[in-house]
Amino acid sequence: MLRDWGHAPATTEPTAALRAAGLRVTGQRVAVLGALDHARAEARHLTAAEVATAARGRTAGISTQAVYDCLDALTHAGLVRRIEPAGRPALYETRVGDNHHHLVCRACGHTVDVDCTHGAAPCLTPDADHGFVVDEAEVLFWGVCPACAASAAHAAGGPVGAVPPPSGRSPWPPVRTRTTDLRSTPTRGDP
Repeated sequence: MLRDWGHAPATTEPTAALRAAGLRVTGQRVAVLGALDHARAEARHLTAAEVATAARGRTAGISTQAVYDCLDALTHAGLVRRIEPAGRPALYETRVGDNHHHLVCRACGHTVDVDCTHGAAPCLTPDADHGFVVDEAEVLFWGVCPACAASAAHAAGGPVGAVPPPSGRSPWPPVRTRTTDLRSTPTRGDP
């Protein structure tokens, strides 16, 4: 059973959400879901480590393994969504059931929700479905957040908001390119 919150505010009652999903109510699950609901209210996506830290502030003695077990159960019950940006730790959120997408900053990893821009989930109609019955699409948009762009522009001596070119020193990971050192490359007529 998926909880379709769409743009609704985060719930203040994790116990009711657990019961509605048919899950047993435990202090650990309430703490994990409560931590994620709180993060949602702040428009944040949390790693498992961040969930563990926040859950420990809500209930004493919750182990890291218990947090992972809770996240797994909550994800399978449709109460939590797991986002897996390539090269980054998985993120968790309680905004589920609306097939929204995400913007991810290449520099700092800041992640924000992005709604479908052309009606209700237009991305569910691929050019070719190869016989699949498509029910969800996951899109990650990659870029540089405003804070990192301003920081990079400042470090490069440019105007605030300007993003320096990928060449030169940059605070985000370099784009992999193939270069050739012309000094060691034989030219016509070299032995």
